[in-house]
This record gives sequence, C-alpha cells and structure tokens, in this order.
Amino acid sequence: MYTQGLDQKSNRSDVPPQQDDAAAVAAFQARVDAEEKIEAKDWMPDAYRRTLVRQISQHAHSEIIGMQPEANWLTRAPTLRRKSILLAKVQDEAGHGLYLYSAAETLGVTRDEMVTDLLSGKAKYSSIFNYPTLTWADIGAIGWLVDGAAIMNQIPLCRCSYGPYARAMVRVCKEESFHQRQGYEIMVELCRGSSEQKEMAQDALNRWWWPSLMMFGPSDQHSRHSAQSMAWKIKRFTNDELRQKFVDVTVPQAEFIGLKVPDADLSLDAETGHYRFGEIDWQEFMDVLAGNGPCNQLRMQTRRQAQDNGGWVRDAAQAYADKHATRVAA
Repeated sequence: MYTQGLDQKSNRSDVPPQQDDAAAVAAFQARVDAEEKIEAKDWMPDAYRRTLVRQISQHAHSEIIGMQPEANWLTRAPTLRRKSILLAKVQDEAGHGLYLYSAAETLGVTRDEMVTDLLSGKAKYSSIFNYPTLTWADIGAIGWLVDGAAIMNQIPLCRCSYGPYARAMVRVCKEESFHQRQGYEIMVELCRGSSEQKEMAQDALNRWWWPSLMMFGPSDQHSRHSAQSMAWKIKRFTNDELRQKFVDVTVPQAEFIGLKVPDADLSLDAETGHYRFGEIDWQEFMDVLAGNGPCNQLRMQTRRQAQDNGGWVRDAAQAYADKHATRVAA
C-alpha cells in the first residue's frame, strides 16, 4: 500500500546526502543479508535512513488522512453496532499513525518536521484516500479492498530489516485484519439484502477496484527505488508481485458474494493459477498523486484545520512539560 512512498523525492531535501564508507556499507549489507534487525542506534547508510523516513512518514500520514473518508459516515452508520465498529476502526487508524510517527522519530526526524512536510506538500500520503465515500457501501469497499490491499503489503513489512518499523507493523497488521473482515461483512450483508442494496455494493466495487490496484505503486519497470529497497530488505516483494497476490485473493471473494469485478480483461490463467487483469490507468494515478484527485484539496484543508485547531493543546502540553522540567531541576 505504501510503496508509493518509494517513488517520491526525499522529504528532507534540505539535508544533502552523505558519502558513506564502502567498508561500512558492505558490513551493513552483510547484516541485512544475514536477516539481522537494524536498530535505531546502529550505523546505517544515509540513503537507507532517508528511504525509511520517506516510507514510514508517508505510511503514518496515510493512516491519519485515511481517517477522513470513513469519518464521513460516523454519524450516518445504519445501526448502533455499525457505528461502534466504525468508531473503533477510525480510532485504530489514529493509533497506527502514532506508532509509525514514533518509529520514524527513531531515525532522527521529528514529528513536527514530518507534519510540516505533509502540510507543505513535500511529503505524500496514499492516493487511495483522495476518493470520496458516497454511500455506506463505500465503507464496506474500503474495509474489504483498501485494508485488504494494506494487509497484503504490510504483512511482509513485519519482516522489514529495520527493527522499530517491523515491530510496529505486528500490531498494525492484527488490527488491519479486523478492518478487512468488517468491510467484507458489510459487502456480504448488502449482497444478501434488496436488489438496491446489492446494486449499491456493486457500484462501490466499480469505483474502488482500480484505485485499490494503484495502491501498490507504479509497475516494477517504472518503480525507481524498489530494487534497492528489496536489497535492503525494507521490501520483500515487488509492487507487481503484491498486486498480483491481491487480485488472486480478492476476485474469488467478489464472485462468492455475487459481485462482478469491473475488468473486461479479467480471466483466470489455468496454467499459472493467476488472474490476468487489464491495464491500469496510470495517468489517473499520477494525477491523484500530484494533488488533482477528487478530494485532494478537501483532505489537506481538513488536515490543516485540525493542525491549527489543536495548537492550543500542543502549547499547553509543552508548557506543562517545561514547568515539570523546571521543578525537577530545582
């Protein structure tokens, strides 16, 4: 899901790259190849650190921005049970963002720097969250497809070579599996309901299918940093490998509940056991990533407003910390 972050410019462009010692780089790579975890105080190549900051911060931004499309339905969930589940899910996403910001901070970047880069447009978040949630079925589609794609990408991150990131992902993946199940359950119930409800579920699938495939990032031939990230074991699978796994798992789920994947070229290759699917509209992907999606401006406007409205809380917390430090010193 967050491999898009590997194809962005460094979010700390004001810091010039360092020239690392060849022997130190070789020793570092030997540790990675031996499946040793790299910890925060260990020496690491500057490029490795910058890649992790870029990916983890984008992951954190995506979790926080990703609360917005679902929060749109918190007051309109059809039952109290659905509302309580959705509240818990949105709360989980906030927690994921906090875990990940903390993991990124171990690399020497501050949370203020990461948030500033997001609000200025230097840092990105996953393009999927720039699409609107028009009906209740969209909440089901997000859980089923978006969180399903997230799990496909994030489970390998539990084996990331950087220890703090890998450990944070263990809990994130456990909670994301709950999110995926609740989303699919919504789609199942809609498909078992009236013809209008099933049509609503099909419409949501039609609108979210292709953006979900885009979540894995550019195709391997156009992904600039995937090879190096694979060598560093930040990534364990390429973008296209993860995308194929997602399609192979998700198509049978759609067929089971009577929904049709909106792809005229979709077919099962009996020889390989994999589904062949149509060409992704990469121009749409680049447009949304560049800030020209349906909800880009709304998402950032809401995030900036939240940052401004929370200023007094941060000031109060800092004042309390300063006061406590003064008492301890005295």
